[in-house]
Amino acid sequence: MKNPVLILSLFLMIFISCQENYKETSQEDLVFNEPFRPQYHFSPPTQWMNDPNGMVYWDGEYHLFYQYYPDSTVWGPMHWGHAVSKDLVHWEHLPIALYPDENGWIFSGSAVMDLENTSGLGTKDNPAMVAIFTYHDPIGEKEGRDDFQTQGIAYSTDKGRSWTMYEGNPVLKSPGIKDFRDPKVFWHEDSERWIMSLSVMDKISFYSSSNLIDWEYLSDFNPSWAAYGGVWECPDLFTLTTEEGEEKWILFVSINPGGPQGGSATQYFVGDFNGTTFTSTTQSVKWLDWGADNYAGVTWSNVPESDGRRLFIGWMGNWNYAQVVPTHPWRSAMTIPRTLHLSKMTEDYLVSSRPIAELKNLRTESLSIEGKAIALDAELLELELKPNSSQFQLMFTNPNSEELVLKSNGETLILERANSGLVDFEKGFGNEQKANLEGIKINELTIYLDRSSIEVFVNGGALVMTSIVFPTAPYDALQMEGFENLNQMHHLKSIWR
Repeated sequence: MKNPVLILSLFLMIFISCQENYKETSQEDLVFNEPFRPQYHFSPPTQWMNDPNGMVYWDGEYHLFYQYYPDSTVWGPMHWGHAVSKDLVHWEHLPIALYPDENGWIFSGSAVMDLENTSGLGTKDNPAMVAIFTYHDPIGEKEGRDDFQTQGIAYSTDKGRSWTMYEGNPVLKSPGIKDFRDPKVFWHEDSERWIMSLSVMDKISFYSSSNLIDWEYLSDFNPSWAAYGGVWECPDLFTLTTEEGEEKWILFVSINPGGPQGGSATQYFVGDFNGTTFTSTTQSVKWLDWGADNYAGVTWSNVPESDGRRLFIGWMGNWNYAQVVPTHPWRSAMTIPRTLHLSKMTEDYLVSSRPIAELKNLRTESLSIEGKAIALDAELLELELKPNSSQFQLMFTNPNSEELVLKSNGETLILERANSGLVDFEKGFGNEQKANLEGIKINELTIYLDRSSIEVFVNGGALVMTSIVFPTAPYDALQMEGFENLNQMHHLKSIWR
C-alpha cells in the first residue's frame, strides 16, 4: 500500500506551486479581450474549465456551474466554478461554489431545487438548492482501489451564493466499480421521487430517492448497438414533445473516445421511461452534434413552465487536445445555449438543437449580402444562408492566407480546418470533420462565428457541427459557391463590454 501521507504531501506541493502561478494574473488584467477569447460564448476568467455542471434556474437566474481547476490551465483537482445569468447570454462570474474536501475532488453532477423540502435541508418557504456530484478520491485511485468514486450532496439556501457540504456524505457509495460518476437528478412526477441517472463504466444506471439522501438502485441501460468507443459519461434523462403532441423520453450519454470525429461526442437515445427502466424505441446510434467540439452537455433543471423550453449547453472542447489549445490565461469555453426539439421522422425520431432566441439581442447591424465574394467587416457574426444547390462551399479567409472551409457534396457536410490558423498543437486537430446527411436536403444554414469557434445549424438544427478554430487574424472575407443571391449577415456585439 502506498503512503497516503506522502501522496497528500505531493498534492499539497503541486497545489502551492500552481497557486503561485495563478497569482501572476491579477483581477485587473482580466479584460476578456485576449487573443482567441470568445466574445459571446461563456468562458472562465482564468485557468482550466471543462464540463458544465449543476445547471438550474431559480428566482430569475440561470445558474451555470462547471468543472474548474483554479490553479492551472490544464486539468487538475476539480472544483465547481459558478456563474449566473438573467438571459443566458450575459454572465456574472461568482466565487467558486464547491471545493474538494476530505472525501475527494468535486467531479461532474447536477443541481435541483428541493421545492417540497424532501431533504429537510431547507424549508418550503425557502427551498434548498441541492447539488449532487461525484467525489473522486485521488488517494484511493492511486492505491488501486475500485471504490474511489462516490456521490455527495451540498446545499444552499441563499440562491447559490454559499454552500454547505452535507455532513453525511457520501450519500451513495460505489459497489466496487471504478467509473461511477456524473449524477443527473430530476423529480419524477408519476412516481413522486427523485431519479438519478449515473454513468457506470459503459452503461447508465438509474437510482431513486424520496429525499436526495437515501438512494435505491433501479436498473441499467446499455443496448448492444450503442456507441462504446470509450467510457460513458454525463447522462441526462428528460422529456420532449413533438409538434404533434407525442411525448418521448430522451437520454443523453457523452462518450470519450468514440465520437464521429474522434475523441469526444454526445449520443442520444429516444424511448420510454416508466419510473424504473428506460427503453429505447430507436435502434441506431444518433449524435447530438457532428462537430468535434461539443461534449458533456446537459440541460437546465427547474425552467419555469411558462418558458416551456428544454435548454442545453455543452463544453466546447475535445479531450484529444483540450489541454493544449493555444489560449491564455484561460482554457475552454461553452457552446452557445440551445433549445432542444423532437421531431417524428416516419418510424424514427430526431432531436434537433437551435440557438436560443435571446442571442438575437446581440445583433448590432443586419445586412443583406449577395454575390460570391463577401467582405466581413466584423469578426463576430451570425449568418443566415440559403443554398441553391446540394453542392456548395463556404470559405472564410484572412490576410494571413488561412482558411476555414464548409462544404457539401450532397451526401456529406464537411468542415475543413487544416489551414484555419494554429493547428500544430495536436496532430489530429486539422483532420476533416464529416457528417453524413442521410438524405437531408440542406435548405438553410445558420452559422455563428466567434473569435475561436464556428457553430453550424442545418435546417433549424436538424444537423449541427460545432468546432473550435484559432485563426491568427480575424477572417475578413467569405467566398460563396452554390448559394442564392440574397442572404443575411448579422454583426454581433461582445457580451463582456
